[in-house]
Amino acid sequence: MSLTDQYLDKCLALAERVRAQHSKILEAAEWFAGSILKGRVVHLFGSGHSRIMVEEMWPRYGSFPGFNPIVELSMTFHNLVTGANGQRQAMYIENMPGLAEKILRNFNLSELDTALVISSSGTNIVPCEMAEIFRENKIKVVSIVTLDHLQKSESKRSDRKKLTDFSDLVLDNGAPAGDAMVQIDGMEAPVSPGSTVGSVLLINSIKAELANLLLLGGQPPNALVAACLAGTERASHIFNEAYDEHATRMSRLYNFYKPIEIR
Repeated sequence: MSLTDQYLDKCLALAERVRAQHSKILEAAEWFAGSILKGRVVHLFGSGHSRIMVEEMWPRYGSFPGFNPIVELSMTFHNLVTGANGQRQAMYIENMPGLAEKILRNFNLSELDTALVISSSGTNIVPCEMAEIFRENKIKVVSIVTLDHLQKSESKRSDRKKLTDFSDLVLDNGAPAGDAMVQIDGMEAPVSPGSTVGSVLLINSIKAELANLLLLGGQPPNALVAACLAGTERASHIFNEAYDEHATRMSRLYNFYKPIEIR
């Protein structure tokens, strides 16, 4: 069997792991639909490579408004690798206690909101504190983790709690501990990670179920569509409507104004 075949077979196994969680996927979609139908949002957060899943959910073709994608560049900008804005700093920053509170202080949270926090290891401080603060605000939290990796890893928190300790619903992307899935003879470490594959499958499964629930709820989502499918004029119209809806939903998150009593 070729190395390509080995990797693809393992990816097929990830798909089956996702399929086995259908009831949880539907439950997450139902929670998210509840927030969006009430005019609120689903908060999305991922640090490191988990930001890929935030962008996979919204905005891109085949996705729709209803989400607050939270991506901090200081924890997700990997391109330079070393030097200024390098990976060492990013990995350090995602374990700074108190940073999650500074991030979420920017938003007017509501009990009507829900949240999706993605962290393959589930052990870094900032994602854990994000989920913790959401729950303190009575916001239901769905997490996507690599369960095998999480169970075999130590939390960076002083109390040793992990992301699963602050989650109302946990989804497993099915990747192995250490993430890489192909072992090559003569190499010490395996290559070719799987967590992104499994997590993207979970994201788009939730997205499909959620779109259907919004449709059934009388609010068909404005799904971004390519011009080659809908025509340039129609695709542009949907794009602008979707982005206007996103701006409207986000404006509610910045509404901190409280009238001053004049006596």
